[in-house]
Order: sequence, then C-alpha cells, then structure tokens
Amino acid sequence: MRTATQGFGQLLSTATPMLDTPWVRASLDKAPDAVASMFDGVADRYDVANEVLALGQTRIWRRALVNAVSPMRGEVILDLAAGTGSSSEPLAERGATVIPCDFSTGMLLVGHDRRPTLPFTAGDAMHLPFGDSVFDAATISFGLRNVVDAAGALRELRRVVRPGGRLVVCEFSHPRQRLVRKLYSEYLMGTIPSVARAVASNPDAYVYLAESIAAWPDQATLAEAIQGAGWSGVEWMNIHGGIVALHRARRA
Repeated sequence: MRTATQGFGQLLSTATPMLDTPWVRASLDKAPDAVASMFDGVADRYDVANEVLALGQTRIWRRALVNAVSPMRGEVILDLAAGTGSSSEPLAERGATVIPCDFSTGMLLVGHDRRPTLPFTAGDAMHLPFGDSVFDAATISFGLRNVVDAAGALRELRRVVRPGGRLVVCEFSHPRQRLVRKLYSEYLMGTIPSVARAVASNPDAYVYLAESIAAWPDQATLAEAIQGAGWSGVEWMNIHGGIVALHRARRA
C-alpha cells in the first residue's frame, strides 16, 4: 500500500418482479436513470460477461478487496454498487454481516435469486438509506465511476461509516508502464466491444463501460478526491500493474 441500524432500506424480498427492460447505452454524463436502466438490461448475464471480459481475473480482485477490508466476525459492512452480490459473498464468508446495496433493481433481483442469504437493499449512492455511523466498513467495487457525483458519494459513504471505520474502493485505473497502458487501451476500446457482442445481453452497455474506464482519473487523483471527501490515511495498491487499483482509507 502507498502513501444495527435503523432500516436497511428496501429489502429485495419485498420487491415486485422486474418488468422487461429495454436495452440502453448510458452516456458519460452518467444520468442515474440511464445508468440504472443499462444495468437492469444486462443483469442476467452480467457475472458471466464480466468473468470473460476480465480474462478470469475477478477472483483475484475480490480476494484483494477482502484482504484490504480485513473483515472481522460480527462487523457490519456496506457493499455499495454490489450488483448481484459477487463482491459481497466473500466478505460474508469471513463472518461479517454484509449489506449489498445497489440502485439497479434488475441486478438486485438477480442477486437475490442467486444469493438468497444476503440482505440485498435498494439504494442510491447519493442518498444512502442508512443512518449515520452505522457501518464498520464500506466498499465499492467497479461502481464509483458510474456515480453521477463521485465526490458526493464518497462523502455519503463517510456519513454512514462510524469513526475509525474503513473504506475500500476497488476500481479500474491507469497502468504505470507505457506498453501495458497501450495494450490495455487497445483491449478496452477494441476487444471488449467485440467480445461483448458474443457474451453480453447488451453489447452497447460495454462500450459505455470501456469509455468510463478510459475517462476515470488515475490513482493519485482518486486518492486526492477521497481525502477531499473527509477520509484520512488514504493509500492505494496497484493490481496487475495498475489495471486495477485498491484505495483504502479511514474515517477519523
């Protein structure tokens, strides 16, 4: 590395079935309704498509996330932008109570079907449906770049984490070596859309996702944004040369 609560929101066990969602492609202005609809449209095959497009590396990233959070038995952890709960499950296996939260109803319903023991909760990163200082830690994996106001979401995460609690952000980032950066850029903008046509239910959604990765700030800039949102002790670790970066911080 470098240098319970009042209501857990709307539980999916009481949610109504999702209607068929038309395919959409969100734009980089990240209008919340468009982003949520886009994820609704890819929910059923999202986990499979991610595994293929990530070349089988998602388990490595999830393991690194769990190690960075260091969950302890009995802790209550918020997993924001949890989607179908693939990032929540490994944390729960360590004995923590994990609340997977997302604003895509489609993703949450698929997650509830696949992982029924997890308390899936509908919530917007800008207005989390939780009280102040109720979580021991919060995580967000590959979701912060899809929020319309990342700084606002970081402040909202700080609100719901107790003093001394932890934040871990796992996100695609900027490779440090020029050759890796070039190859990665070609993969993002060329290969991913092509592969998505074969494995994804809405290939256009992955064009947006590739563009959002390319437009995302580098490790140091994100660290400054986390610190600017009121978190302390911000540090980061690169995975695969910076293709993915883990940022970790504490609430003072």
